[in-house]
Amino acid sequence: MSTEELPSLSPATRAAWRTLLLEPGPLILPAAHDALAARLIARAGFRAYQVGGFALAGARYGYPDIDLVHFYEENEAIRQIVAASPLPVVVDAGNGFGDVKNVTRTVRGYEELGVSAIFVEDQKSPITCGQMGKREVVSVREMVGKVKAALAARRDTDTFILARTDGRSAKGLDEAIRRGKAYRDAGADGLYIEGLRGPSELGRVGKALAGTPLATTMMEGGGQMDWLSPAEIHELGFAMIMYPTTLLFQITKAMERALDRLKSGRPMPPRDGVTLDAFEDIVGLPGWRAIEERFG
Repeated sequence: MSTEELPSLSPATRAAWRTLLLEPGPLILPAAHDALAARLIARAGFRAYQVGGFALAGARYGYPDIDLVHFYEENEAIRQIVAASPLPVVVDAGNGFGDVKNVTRTVRGYEELGVSAIFVEDQKSPITCGQMGKREVVSVREMVGKVKAALAARRDTDTFILARTDGRSAKGLDEAIRRGKAYRDAGADGLYIEGLRGPSELGRVGKALAGTPLATTMMEGGGQMDWLSPAEIHELGFAMIMYPTTLLFQITKAMERALDRLKSGRPMPPRDGVTLDAFEDIVGLPGWRAIEERFG
């Protein structure tokens, strides 16, 4: 890695979210729970990624996703993650961490970190993972106010505002569609419909909200919907697919295996790990060495 290849903090070096949506195929968005994951996602060839509250709470703080981690704690974690990757990123802003004042602060704070897209949801506090049972949602009027506040707060019109609804889990599919239409009409750049149960529901939402960029969740390891390929989901009308657990759950299992092996005194099989040289390349040591040689 040369000095030119070191990740840039400038949003100007990242493709605009709307530009990504014009490209063929769906945006596949794995969740980066830390800076190393963000770097690996970029090396793997993804076009963008997400920072989700579920993975962030679990990996950074060892907490369940039950509204224990808020703006200040997430802000510092997101700063570190965004700094590690040149890719555009969509960030989970929960329900804005409060009322419209808090939504305004959150959007401005995340924008300053170089975040490309932000989603705000209509769950009633305390919020939790959208795949965990029945949710409660605020009134449509309250959420519309948050959408408008988020749009007004952004200083860069390229900052993409997604309005997420948990109406499916709270009140059924018709309610999710009704809310999606209201948030679209309030000006949201895209809609994130959480908690859908399968292809028929995806298809209904895709038709009802056609013309608006749509996002949904594929939660591996236990969720509301059995596995569908990105191509299948895209064909049903969805441009963005969130994968909040794919990396987190596999990394957790790998760490459990490694600790069990270490406790038993057994060495790490080469296939289960990377070498020192490979890891140093992943974290960008050659680029930093180039700086030392050039200026030191």
